[in-house]
Amino acid sequence: NKIEDAKAGFEIQWNQDPGYRKLKWFQKENERKFRNTIYFFFRPSDRNTELLKIKVAIPKTFKSTLKEEKISLCRVKIGGFEERTKCLEDIPADIEINTDVSSSLRSLEIYPYSPIPSNRESYAIVLKVFNPKKSGLFQFHSYGQPKGKSISSYLGSWTIVID
Repeated sequence: NKIEDAKAGFEIQWNQDPGYRKLKWFQKENERKFRNTIYFFFRPSDRNTELLKIKVAIPKTFKSTLKEEKISLCRVKIGGFEERTKCLEDIPADIEINTDVSSSLRSLEIYPYSPIPSNRESYAIVLKVFNPKKSGLFQFHSYGQPKGKSISSYLGSWTIVID
């Protein structure tokens, strides 16, 4: 039993911004170029109000083709050792993939037909993609527009790993 054999997963961040909120996520496959399903979770503690719109900033280095028909929003059962993560109910929503011409930054904008409630349920944005050719850490930032407000505010970030 050598320390090198330990397969513990942990995340270290230097100079972490006090405004940073780490959100939970799950992916089925972390190998480069493999087909993957990524769940970006919004647990009850991640939202304190109903959400009219969610925006996800996609890291520039996450070079994978995104297709609107392969992106969904659902009420989710977050799995663990006993159960698998799975969508319980699809949430109807309009989904847009935007690319800023000047910076080439991509974002997802999700407009649920009815607001995502601030209840005890968990929700997820589900991406079905091929992983990028390059391995690394990829940080996705999320912003939500609360009911009654005209602007979006920061909800949190997911840092996924592709080996």
